[in-house]
Amino acid sequence: MSTLNPQTREKLKTVSTATLSTALFKRGLRNQFIQDVRPLNPELGNMVGEAFTLRYIPAREDLNPITVFKDRAHPQRKAVEECPPGAVFVIDSRKDARAASAGSILVSRLMVRGVAGVVTDGGFRDSPEIARLGIPAYHNRPSAPTNLTLHQALDINVPIGCGDVPVFPGDVVVGDGEGVIVIPKEIADEIADEAVEMTAFEDFVTEQVLKGRSILGLYPATDDQTLVDFAAWRKANRR
Repeated sequence: MSTLNPQTREKLKTVSTATLSTALFKRGLRNQFIQDVRPLNPELGNMVGEAFTLRYIPAREDLNPITVFKDRAHPQRKAVEECPPGAVFVIDSRKDARAASAGSILVSRLMVRGVAGVVTDGGFRDSPEIARLGIPAYHNRPSAPTNLTLHQALDINVPIGCGDVPVFPGDVVVGDGEGVIVIPKEIADEIADEAVEMTAFEDFVTEQVLKGRSILGLYPATDDQTLVDFAAWRKANRR
C-alpha cells in the first residue's frame, strides 16, 4: 500500500530532476540521479511513484533456458504482477543493455495495472512500441535479445543499484525529460516542498533574464531588490 502523500506526488509532478538534484545536494546527497538512463517518450510529463524493484544477476545458462518463462513464479513475471498501482518499477540490469530487461508486452501489463512508470539501467526490447504507450519508460538504449540470454531475474523488492544509484523499496522516484532521480522516502515531503519553492524562483529568474537583466545579484539572490521583485512577481502570478 502506498505511503506517498498525494500532495507530495502532485508537487513532484511539477518540478524538474535538475531542481530536485539541487535540493538533495543541499542535504549532502550527491549521487541520486540515475546515470545513462533516458526517456523513450519525453513528452509524457513527470513520472512519480514509490520504487518497487527487481534485481538481475548474470545468467547461468543451465538455469536460464527459455522454458523458465513457463513457471508462473518466475521473478520477472511475478514482479510485473505484484508491482503496486502508482509505483515505479525499477530494474537493476547491472548497466548491461546487451539483453533486454523487458519488452512491450510486460510494459503494457504494467501500464494496464496502473503502474506509474518503469526504469532500467539496461535496455528494453520493442522500444518503439513502448515509446507509443502511455506509461513513462526509461532505459539506457534499445536491446532486442531476451533478458534470458544474459540476465537472470532473482530478487523482488529488495535494495538495488540502478545506474550507480542506491534504490531502496519505497524511495520516491521522479522522472522527467532529462532522466530519473531517486529521493529517500524519509525526506520526500520536504524535498517536494523545497523544489516547488525553488521552481517558482527559477521561473521568475528566467523571465527576468529573458528581459535582459543580469544574473549578478539575481541568481543567486544576493541583492535585496531581487527578493522585493520576486515577492511582487509571486503575488502578480499567484505563485
